[in-house]
Amino acid sequence: MSHTAEVDGLQLTMPADWWVWKYDDSSFHRNQFQSFAQGSKAVDAVALSGDGTLWLIEVKDYRRHRRTKPGSVFDETASKVRSTLAGLAAARVNANELAERDRAVQALTCRQIRVALQLIQPSRPSKLFPRLVDPYDARQQLKRVVRPVDPHPVVSQALNDDKLPWETANLHTS
Repeated sequence: MSHTAEVDGLQLTMPADWWVWKYDDSSFHRNQFQSFAQGSKAVDAVALSGDGTLWLIEVKDYRRHRRTKPGSVFDETASKVRSTLAGLAAARVNANELAERDRAVQALTCRQIRVALQLIQPSRPSKLFPRLVDPYDARQQLKRVVRPVDPHPVVSQALNDDKLPWETANLHTS
C-alpha cells in the first residue's frame, strides 16, 4: 500500500498505518465514472487512516498558478467531494480492476469522513498572484458547503500544518 501521493507539484506523505489513493487518476474514475452525468470531477486524493477515518483531500497551490475557473473554490471542492463519494460507491461494485474495487470497499467501511482543503496561497500576494480568499474566512466557507459530510472540515494554508495528520512537501524547487 502506498503512503505517498503527488498532487499539484506537492508530495503528501501519510502516516505508516494509512493508505492514500490518487482516486482522480484511477482507472475507474478516468474510464468509467468521469463522464457520468455530464462529467464528474473528483478530489485529488482519498486516504484512509489506521483508525478508520476517510479523508477526502483537495489540494490547490496558487503560489505558481492563478485560479482561472469561475466560481468559488469551496463550491468546487464540495462538488468534488459529492462526486467522489458517489464514485466510490459505484467503484466498490463496478470497478474493472479488483484492487480499485477493494480500495473503494475499504474506503466506504470508514468510521468517519473528513474533508481537507490544502489551499496554499502566495506568502507575499501580488497583482499576478493575489490571495484568493481571506485566510480567516476560508474554514467557515468550506464548512458551509460540506457540513452534511464533515461538520468540521480542515482548511490548511501551509505546506506542513498541525491541523493535518500528514506531511506535505514541494516536489520542485524555486
